[in-house]
Amino acid sequence: MSKNRYFPYGRLSGALMGFFAAALLVSAPARAEEAWQEWTAFEEASQMSVDHGAWAKLLKKYVKSRKKGPNLVDYAGLKANEADKAALDAYVAGLEAVTVSELNRDEQYAYWANLYNALTVKVVTEHYPVESIKDIGISPGFFSTGPWKAKLLTIEGRKVSLDDIEHRILRPIWKDPRTHYVLNCASIGCPDLPLTPLDPAKLGKQLDAAAKAYISAERGARFEEGRLILSSIYDWYGSDFGGKPAAIIAHLKEFAPAALKAKLEATSRIYDYEYDWSLNEWRGDDKEADE
Repeated sequence: MSKNRYFPYGRLSGALMGFFAAALLVSAPARAEEAWQEWTAFEEASQMSVDHGAWAKLLKKYVKSRKKGPNLVDYAGLKANEADKAALDAYVAGLEAVTVSELNRDEQYAYWANLYNALTVKVVTEHYPVESIKDIGISPGFFSTGPWKAKLLTIEGRKVSLDDIEHRILRPIWKDPRTHYVLNCASIGCPDLPLTPLDPAKLGKQLDAAAKAYISAERGARFEEGRLILSSIYDWYGSDFGGKPAAIIAHLKEFAPAALKAKLEATSRIYDYEYDWSLNEWRGDDKEADE
């Protein structure tokens, strides 16, 4: 049974059922949205670059790579270090001041992806300790959960939220399903927070590597008793991966390791979806962390 898809509606009165159904609908992850047209502008010949060095240092210090399981983030350590918190604030503020429309396309992609991840870490650190990012209830709207809809930045005069970056800019403008593998929502079920910033000169390799890492992890795709169970990402954003089960499975095969690919070749059905919203926090006692 999936961790997030089922609710005992049959036990509720009609009014209560409608209330909770509306709440779940409003708080569900965003699906396909129209591109925010103002952010489609770019300068193809631009040689401008954005410095992500400060973010690289913070990732190296606070993201704990593990041999098994997802990367974890030392939010407690970051929150306790005033200098590093200031460095993160300054990095995000520096990105906020960039004239994004003057960058070329690859620079823009790296800009938005790194900003999304850094801003997520910043928000979680500011509200830490929490059990899940969904507990950070700063989004507007009675039924909203998490921080995703809060307008946290102003870029080129436009107020921007995390949802805007993911669902109105990166997904619809680039239309690359690998985008899902490099954006981290601070949850165990999510693709890893990258150990290094997205680099405009290495985007293809980084996106491919992130896709392979997540699909080969059990939280991405696995078989139980011959049944294919996938991350809910492939349910929430199925259209990004081709929509139908056959197309999603074809996408998985493109990046799957040999053993998993062989099993995928023999199936045409997705049995279930799962997702773990627990915070991807490192508590200092994980023996698997690669220091």
